[in-house]
Amino acid sequence: MPATSAASPPIEIVIPDCCNIGVVFRALVAVNAAFLAGILLQTSGWQAGLSKFIETSTLIELASLLSLMALCGVRKLIRSMPLWLQRALCALVPAAIASLLIRLLSTSVLFLDALDGLHPAEAALAAALIGIALQHYFELRTRAFSPALAEARLQALQARIRPHFLFNSLNAVLSLIRTEPLRAETTLEDLAELFRVLMRDARDMTTLEQEIRLCRQYLSIEKVRLGERLHVKWNPVDISKEVLQRAQIPALLLQPLLENAVHYGVEPASDAALIQIDIRRQIDRIEIAIVNPYHGDAAAPCGNQMALTNIRQRLALLYDVEAQLSTSVERGLFEVRLRFPYVKTRKDR
Repeated sequence: MPATSAASPPIEIVIPDCCNIGVVFRALVAVNAAFLAGILLQTSGWQAGLSKFIETSTLIELASLLSLMALCGVRKLIRSMPLWLQRALCALVPAAIASLLIRLLSTSVLFLDALDGLHPAEAALAAALIGIALQHYFELRTRAFSPALAEARLQALQARIRPHFLFNSLNAVLSLIRTEPLRAETTLEDLAELFRVLMRDARDMTTLEQEIRLCRQYLSIEKVRLGERLHVKWNPVDISKEVLQRAQIPALLLQPLLENAVHYGVEPASDAALIQIDIRRQIDRIEIAIVNPYHGDAAAPCGNQMALTNIRQRLALLYDVEAQLSTSVERGLFEVRLRFPYVKTRKDR
């Protein structure tokens, strides 16, 4: 088995992911709420304040969206940048954009009322303060979720490394040592690789190709002990090898889902059972569906739900609202459908 190269340490980024819909939504709500509160404090009544806010809303939204787009681009270009400079950019970029907008639009008749009495320096200061406040909020939010990530990793490890899987796999290898020594050696190598990857940080990213390779190793181990009861069909639909090599995916996202499929779909079956994995790319999203036989109450559902909950939490922490995991039962089949953004590896951007 080829040696696996050590993964390079991830670059620490404290600029919010302004390409993410959830971040954009939270930022726009916060900016509008801040400006509305400021305008209401400066006007004599709420009706006058609301009227003033409506007049300036176009300028506010334009400055906010341009700032978010600029920070989105800056974040993608980061290769190595001090944290203080990243934080400073979150203030400087909105300040520069707000000041530039005021200067450009001050000659337009359409914005005379909205810009009445507003100086570029004041707009820049307000934008800088809001920018650094939002950066601090999102950075604290990320840090607040770090214990949840560690706990999710621990729970995921407990859910994945089931004693029966380890013991049965080792017993299966022992039965092969005399009759099929090469297959026994390959299985032990797959088992060692699987457990090495299981110890990785839950925040680590890998490529879709590497995750699929790990899943194939896991399924080959299960094939040794389950024999002809386990059948697997991979269906890469409209997805090229280039996409597989470039698409980023959280490490250990698919393997727990396949383990659930084996544990709850194949093990309770008396006859051969088929697991189907469909993978497709839809413009800027990757969609994966895993289908396995459904046996109703034959297997306790709590472990299955625990693993699915852990994965949903990881997706929410990594992608916010841009990723979904859904399940359905139809015609005796249990389906897990996973959708997440198609993000290329950093070196390919």
